[in-house]
Amino acid sequence: MEQFATHLREAREARKMTQARLSELLEVDRRVYNHWERGTSVPQLDTVVRLSQVLQLSVDSLVGLEAAKEEPLVHNPRLHALCLQVDSLSDEDQQALIILMDSLINRAQMSKLLAVRA
Repeated sequence: MEQFATHLREAREARKMTQARLSELLEVDRRVYNHWERGTSVPQLDTVVRLSQVLQLSVDSLVGLEAAKEEPLVHNPRLHALCLQVDSLSDEDQQALIILMDSLINRAQMSKLLAVRA
């Protein structure tokens, strides 16, 4: 159990998720999730499968049977899943997505810059 708890915590932290966010994505109580990371209980198999999907890991790497792969480039699992489908968009739609993402990133950077100066 301790090994699973360690792998679970490391996988969550690598994806820059809080326990609260991961428990929300899994639709489980935050306290239940906390018990898994502390090693005081383990989830059922169907939940381990959901965990591996959300954390973008194989079940084997989550339970320690194989080494974890590199950290995903996109930490948000829902956004990661959408990014995998971007190539199926038309060139025009891909260009529109680039413009939208660029404007959102610029806005976030400006907000951070303004917050630092305040």
